Amino acid sequence: MHGNSPKTLRQDLLKQRKEFASGNGYASTKTSLIGGLNHFLANEGQTIRSIALYWPIQDEIDLRPTLLSWAEDDAHRRLSLPYARLDKHLDFFEWQAGDALIPSAHGVPEPNPENATRPQLTPDCILIPCVGWSSSVVSGKAHYWRLGYGGGYFDRTLAQLRKDNPTLICMGIGFDWQKLDDSQWAAQTHDEPLDMLLTESGLLR
Repeated sequence: MHGNSPKTLRQDLLKQRKEFASGNGYASTKTSLIGGLNHFLANEGQTIRSIALYWPIQDEIDLRPTLLSWAEDDAHRRLSLPYARLDKHLDFFEWQAGDALIPSAHGVPEPNPENATRPQLTPDCILIPCVGWSSSVVSGKAHYWRLGYGGGYFDRTLAQLRKDNPTLICMGIGFDWQKLDDSQWAAQTHDEPLDMLLTESGLLR
């Protein structure tokens, strides 16, 4: 385990991401990754009606313009943002550009659950930013795993959502250089796998 602590690993990865975001190669990497998302939306987004995205923090890649364009192409499409409950589960509420948001306990902008004009939604697809990620092969099938910020919100939420919606698509968003090997980090039994992982190299599934 890196530095005997997942916390230390996260801190190192976040520092690397900050440096990467200010580097010369970031713009082209971002363009490639967003191109991959547009390809996914063009080919598989036709049957998706609701996508849960994230509000970018700490140098996470910003997908909002791309997803707003996707939603504007069809009046039946909806976007949502997560709201962190006290029990460390997430609810998703509709989001539109210009909506007033409220800061979470961690300082992340969130939708206001009291806003009656923005109902709670059940997403068909969830996009989740990765601090790091790994892959494993079980019975000849590849699995992808996300290292997040350590709160466990997404793992708890995905476990329940997958029971309610077996066709849910959970897509991690990350960079090639964030891939971790077993000596650095390995998924735990409570970690929920990703259905897909999007990096600048393309979509892994």
